[in-house]
Amino acid sequence: MPQEMIFAPMGAMALLTFAVLLFIPLRRFRAGFAGEVGTEDFKFGESARVPGHVAIPNRNYMNLLELPVLFYVACIVLYVTAKVDAVALGLAWAFVALRIAHSAVHLTYNRVLHRFRIFALSVFVLLALWTWIAFVV
Repeated sequence: MPQEMIFAPMGAMALLTFAVLLFIPLRRFRAGFAGEVGTEDFKFGESARVPGHVAIPNRNYMNLLELPVLFYVACIVLYVTAKVDAVALGLAWAFVALRIAHSAVHLTYNRVLHRFRIFALSVFVLLALWTWIAFVV
């Protein structure tokens, strides 16, 4: 299997992160024009005055910079050790799909139980990827 194939799910994950990043100014400007927030509400990040629908994209973006770091490292380990195989690639794509689903729920109807289930499943998939690495590397 071409080892470079592992870069596709990594690229998709990066694309998701940049897409969510675009939601932050969109929601903030929309709320600003509607008079819901002012510039002072963002002076030190987000104040308590910032409505949830405005703060959620920022929280989702921060979440995409936390756990996925382990995903990126796992993918690089697989590439550097030339151990990219169908199992690793499948797990990598499953993780990305689950993170897309997690962001979709978080940025739309934001039902906590749904979001938690998807998040937990993504954690197990990432753990499976690292377990696979432990066996093949």
